[in-house]
Amino acid sequence: MTDATTTSVTDDSTAPRRFVILRRLLRNPTGAVATMVILLFIIAAIAAPLVAPYDPNALAPRLRMQGPTLANWLGTDQIGRDLLSRVIYGTRTAFKVALLGTGGALFAGMAMGMIAGLGSKLVDSFLVLINDSVKALPLVLFALVLVSIYGPSMTTLIFVISASMAPGYFRVVRNQVLVLRNADFVVAAEAIGSSRLRLAATHLLPNLIGPILVLVAMDIPAVIGIESGLSFLGQGVQPPQSSWGNMLAEGYTYVRQAPHIAVAAGLPIVITTIAFTFLGEALRDVLDPRKIARR
Repeated sequence: MTDATTTSVTDDSTAPRRFVILRRLLRNPTGAVATMVILLFIIAAIAAPLVAPYDPNALAPRLRMQGPTLANWLGTDQIGRDLLSRVIYGTRTAFKVALLGTGGALFAGMAMGMIAGLGSKLVDSFLVLINDSVKALPLVLFALVLVSIYGPSMTTLIFVISASMAPGYFRVVRNQVLVLRNADFVVAAEAIGSSRLRLAATHLLPNLIGPILVLVAMDIPAVIGIESGLSFLGQGVQPPQSSWGNMLAEGYTYVRQAPHIAVAAGLPIVITTIAFTFLGEALRDVLDPRKIARR
């Protein structure tokens, strides 16, 4: 019994940190199921041309608004396009927007947070003012203003998401840096002449990975919801490009004649939102040092 326990502890302590986190995540039933669901969506997004049974924009007017069949598992829409193929290509659109939008927000927020936390009080106050001002803007109004100027497109949508979500990452990173900058290991690194850039990349960034991973997992479903909502309003991804949001808008128009269209578009949004929320909760448990210490 003692040997098994010792081996388990040794394996966790000697394995690279990323593998330890993954192992603990997969031991968590909720985290394991959420990870598998998300992986299935990611595979579908990457391999969309291979797994989609039909061209998502191929028209078949004779089959319009047909319910689920063996040939069309989710049925067809109002102009005869295969809904399963459009949902799969919509997955690619949703994850592309989520990846680029969250990635842009993460990069901008972390950069500004590091600068604010390590910089002078003047720089800190200026960046706090800028981020608080952006955070105070109503997202829909901000999006509509930019869309009216630049026109609805995926690029505009990604910029809106990045700009509106960057203040959240800025706050988390800035607060963590302010806590850590007086820690012994940071003071020691400064004493031996480490530059601000080296200090941020080598000593501060590794300590921010945990909170950032949880925040990203929680933000991705919000980004997917924003993309779907703006596309539903006609201000995001434009037809004929597949998007869960514009598919949902089409389904809403024909909800009485063909409710399966709205169901086919709405289910992926619900499933991904739940999966990423559960993943964020599982990551928070896995990365919580108090819970790790009790194991």
